[in-house]
Amino acid sequence: MMKLIRMLSRGIRDAFKSVFRNFSLSIASVSCISITLVIVAIAIVASWNVNSITDSIKKDVTIVVFIDNQATDLDLEKIDEELREIKNIESVVLKTKEQEKKEMMEESEIFESIMGDWDEDESPLKDSFLIKVTNLEEIKDTVTKIKKIDKVSVVNYGESMVEKLLSAFNVIEKVTVAVVIALVIVNIFLIINTIKLTIFSRKREISIMRLVGASNFSIKYPFVVEGMVIGMIGSIIPILLVVYGYTYLYSYFDGELFSSLIKLVEPQPFVYYVSLIVLGIGMVVGMIGSSSAVRKYLKV
Repeated sequence: MMKLIRMLSRGIRDAFKSVFRNFSLSIASVSCISITLVIVAIAIVASWNVNSITDSIKKDVTIVVFIDNQATDLDLEKIDEELREIKNIESVVLKTKEQEKKEMMEESEIFESIMGDWDEDESPLKDSFLIKVTNLEEIKDTVTKIKKIDKVSVVNYGESMVEKLLSAFNVIEKVTVAVVIALVIVNIFLIINTIKLTIFSRKREISIMRLVGASNFSIKYPFVVEGMVIGMIGSIIPILLVVYGYTYLYSYFDGELFSSLIKLVEPQPFVYYVSLIVLGIGMVVGMIGSSSAVRKYLKV
């Protein structure tokens, strides 16, 4: 284990030396990695926020269950129990007609003047339950089960709008994920090809190593570690842009985009997750690019 640690630390040290010794070649690889990872980072941030917004909108969808006016307090308790037994239901909140009347009167003076003289028997309002579901995809089945409960009068959840939202959200999620994957793949090829050119220019160095009897592993290992180091260095600018740039934008827009319905993901710990992803992509692609170049182009 200690031997492996020493070999890795020595490889990283030699890799940094090699990067600076071949500075003009390394800077091209680092620049390519930085530019492409900035694009990937922006795509990840955008995709993450889009999916977060769609999830928050999904969570705001509420089923309103209106109860028959003849229902007693015992009936309401029984309905509450039956609703909570349905698997897909996440939360159940009872709103009595008195609460509804009070809220409406507080919202408008017109409602206050009309409803002020109503007594409980005259009120056309109904007791209702406000329900949140765990999985919006199963909302239809959930509503069907709710309608079968005794004393339930009307169930409303904006069926047509919810179906359109679900369809739109599914398309948005698939498109954003596909865009991120496509960008990552394209950028991986760009980075690998750039590193291949860098390694290819050092063919003489590798030929000398072969002439002195170095094994394939001994030849490839330093270049693979060097590729990892180049990937790490190339990740610095994208990471700084993610951490400071996104934090600034979040503060500038006060955490909202265009309206309070569209909330951005909070910077912490979001920016650190994205930074780790960017760093991981940079390091892995750098290693793959170097390994591929040494094996394929130089036929080690």
